[in-house]
Amino acid sequence: MCNTQKSFLFFLTFFMLCVFSVAQNDINSPYSSFGVGNLLPRTNVVSNSMGGVGYALQNPYYINFKNPAAYAAFDSLSFIADLSFDLVSHQLRTNTQQQSGTFAQLGYLAVGLPVLPVWRTSVGIMPFSDVGYNIISEYQKEPFGKIVNRYTGSGGLQLLYWGNAFNVCKGFTLGANLSYLFGTINTTSFAEYEELENAFNTVTFDFRHLDGIYISGGAQYQTTVKEKHHLGIGVVYENAIKVWSRENLTIFTYPGGYSPNHNFDTVLFRIGDNALRSFVTMPHIVGGGLSYGYKDRLLVSTDFTWQNWKRFSMARSKDTLLNNFIAVVGAQYVPNPMSSKYYNKINFRLGTRFASGYMMINQKPISEFAVSAGLGFPIRTFNTRSSINIMFEYSRLGTLQNNLILQNYFKLSVNFILQEKWYQRRKLN
Repeated sequence: MCNTQKSFLFFLTFFMLCVFSVAQNDINSPYSSFGVGNLLPRTNVVSNSMGGVGYALQNPYYINFKNPAAYAAFDSLSFIADLSFDLVSHQLRTNTQQQSGTFAQLGYLAVGLPVLPVWRTSVGIMPFSDVGYNIISEYQKEPFGKIVNRYTGSGGLQLLYWGNAFNVCKGFTLGANLSYLFGTINTTSFAEYEELENAFNTVTFDFRHLDGIYISGGAQYQTTVKEKHHLGIGVVYENAIKVWSRENLTIFTYPGGYSPNHNFDTVLFRIGDNALRSFVTMPHIVGGGLSYGYKDRLLVSTDFTWQNWKRFSMARSKDTLLNNFIAVVGAQYVPNPMSSKYYNKINFRLGTRFASGYMMINQKPISEFAVSAGLGFPIRTFNTRSSINIMFEYSRLGTLQNNLILQNYFKLSVNFILQEKWYQRRKLN
């Protein structure tokens, strides 16, 4: 078996393991209790290093799944595989308390292939949202006295996509992703009366499985002026979809402090075939971007995204969400990609991102701000187009105003991009 086949078999095997395995989620974010959790950027490490740009970017040596039209740039004789890992350190702050933690997780896995001269395809799996929180709320209410509410949540959603792109005419490409969104959101809530004698407390277990299929589309136009200046424009549209929800819901009452050995009184029991079935309405998304490149050395790009989260709805959820606007600016610089010296081929990247926020808490929108930087290192072991990319990102979510929580994230991401010859036949002299 040749090296190309071995490499592809390795990534294919790893891809199947990712699809059929269950990832551990150690995120701790009270804001992930809203909607379907904290939303994650659906961009690769290269794009994330530049803030998350991608609508107008097209490159034959990495997979840009932010705009499916970009797959059309894949080389006709090669396949691409992209695998990433993340190390995240987070810090939660209020005006009086502080908490921190660190966890590692698999980022995404994607593969890109040529099919026909005008047709390219890509398949991959990536996280869509994370859920993880542990909240305690205490208050006094007469005549019950002190009431303690505890809320815990875990899980999240993943996205499995199959994308195709086509070269329509010179510089103009169209693409579409057929995506399967799936995952679980598990929540547990307690209501306990600490000062009321002979009171029965309540625990609610809510295990919700979500899955649904939708199609998103994109278009790009790329042109070159005087063989030095490269201009690009791209747009993406994701239609609002209804995701199927199967909710296993149980409510019990119990005396005193909670213990699994209690004799519970059942208030509601809806599991298995009797589970609650409904739909979750996800928003439609519109995005566009512009890019400018100079001699394969300098690249500057900007993206704008609008998400209609006001249309979000989920059975038994009272979340009031806002429409979200995201602006991203990023740049990449390569000293001299044609140089014989290795350090001249290193990619230097910077970017920033601002999101107005789709959550409103205590009359305050929960906005996000992030800055990122990264390096891209060519790998000579395979060929000059394979690479290792490293990204560092700092992001801030929330605020200390209005008795809210400020979340600081420090994220280190590493990805390995393998680009190998695929259809090329050996020639014998």
